[in-house]
Amino acid sequence: MGRSKYQDFKKPKRCGMCHREIYQEWKQSLMAKSFTHAWDDVEYFKLALPHALKFAKVAGAKGDCIACHAPVAFLSGDIPPKSPTADTRANEGVSCEVCHNITGTTQKIPYNFNYIIKPGRVKQGPRKNVKALHPVEYNPFLKTPEFCATCHDEQSPYGAWVKETYREWKAGPYAKEGTTCQDCHMYSGPGSVSRGRFHKDMAHHVLHGAHFSNKLAGAVDIAMYAKKKEVAPGSTLKFRVELFNGKVGHYIPSGSTEERMLWLEVWAEDSAGHKYFVPVDKKGFKGENYTIADSNALAYQAMGEIMGIKGFKGVKRDGDVPDGARIFRKPFFDPKGRMTICQWYTKDNSLVDYRIGPRETKVESYTWNVPTNVAPGPVTIKATLYYSLVPSSVGKFLKLPPSEYTGKVVNVGSLKLKVVKQ
Repeated sequence: MGRSKYQDFKKPKRCGMCHREIYQEWKQSLMAKSFTHAWDDVEYFKLALPHALKFAKVAGAKGDCIACHAPVAFLSGDIPPKSPTADTRANEGVSCEVCHNITGTTQKIPYNFNYIIKPGRVKQGPRKNVKALHPVEYNPFLKTPEFCATCHDEQSPYGAWVKETYREWKAGPYAKEGTTCQDCHMYSGPGSVSRGRFHKDMAHHVLHGAHFSNKLAGAVDIAMYAKKKEVAPGSTLKFRVELFNGKVGHYIPSGSTEERMLWLEVWAEDSAGHKYFVPVDKKGFKGENYTIADSNALAYQAMGEIMGIKGFKGVKRDGDVPDGARIFRKPFFDPKGRMTICQWYTKDNSLVDYRIGPRETKVESYTWNVPTNVAPGPVTIKATLYYSLVPSSVGKFLKLPPSEYTGKVVNVGSLKLKVVKQ
């Protein structure tokens, strides 16, 4: 921190003068918004920074968050930076000059922003023998998953792994097959690298992940099965929903999983339009209660302590998710044993990990007691997988824009069943 100066790094607009297409792609990416994005803004200035200033154990969060969310500010010693409304250079987020000045890492298996960065006229690139207006040094590190791991894997001050996207990939099938982060998040295809230079295999800089609905939609395949296709009012229907993660090279959700919400809702609708929620059958594994929605469960009490709210009992742990829905999560716990969204304050997250791994199938069973007054005619069972950036209760409490926590990505599978007339 403070090893460089802002003037050592060119502004993204300067790079965009020649690299027009790449610059426009990057502008739309979350890398460009890693400091200004509404949730990151609120999480840092309302929670992480105040907590770091009052509690020595987590004091590192003051700069550690910025090391990956606004690296140029971190490297220039602008800690804490001003809020995004001040429009300082911290607003550049993870800019061109960050990635293309990284030469390597201090660790063989990187984490916690241990990148080595050397600002200057010479830029690091993934191609050999590049002719450009500035010197380009071929650096194969930029094409490796370890390059991404410098910021996408993280340990808390208590030693708990709070981001493990790289390690999830490394332990999974895609690493063994040679499929990298860049293959999915920086797909290769035709594009204008710079003025007068066109490549048929340019690495595109859209860097889409779960924050973009078009990337998340369809990431998990849904199938439904039932032994019988006809049921009568007052009878019992047993069926199952299978969720297969066949497209994501790491767990889903991944990254800051203490915040992410991924849940499965199953509803039955009769011919008259009456809807009935069907809760998931319990499996009985350790920590399962954290994976089944409960409107009475409170959590995230540390937010109130950080914000100085006396008697704060927390907010609804699962937001507006209906009771009995299955939640795919890995809960984080603070030193007081309370579920938390403050990853820097996470002491333990080993109780349960009920997320969907790469090429893993989760099978959820359901037992529906068909109401006696169900309307005659066909009944549609609909299973829907939803995703949200944070629990809706947290979004409302911290006054996030509604789109940040109510935007749902839908992946639908349905099964039609006929109800026998009485």
